[in-house]
Amino acid sequence: MHHRWLTITGILGAVGVSLGAFGAHGLRAILPLQRMTIFETAVRYHFYHVLALFGIAVCMAVFPERAPGLRTSARLMLTGVVMFSGSLYALAVSDLTFLRLVTPLGGLCWVAGWITLAWAFRGEAPPRA
Repeated sequence: MHHRWLTITGILGAVGVSLGAFGAHGLRAILPLQRMTIFETAVRYHFYHVLALFGIAVCMAVFPERAPGLRTSARLMLTGVVMFSGSLYALAVSDLTFLRLVTPLGGLCWVAGWITLAWAFRGEAPPRA
């Protein structure tokens, strides 16, 4: 299971680098400062949560007995990247203002993902077989 999440993390990281470079080199000259700031916020939070997802995937390998909670946390982190950063990317380059409603939902997914990560490690670890 952790292999799949490490693969997703690698792809998500590559997308983040690509979008960051596109923003820095392709959009900076054409986007107004306010929209460029929105785009940069999307990239920054995208990367924070790529790192979190990487850590969760590693934890799946190290603590397989915690995998159910870790999988839920990973799903929430991925959903948060898509909803929060994705909506900000789109807002920065378009006039689709309704996407402002999606951004906080992505943030809530991240909060839930971090809480789920903590919950996965609560109490004593089950004995390993």
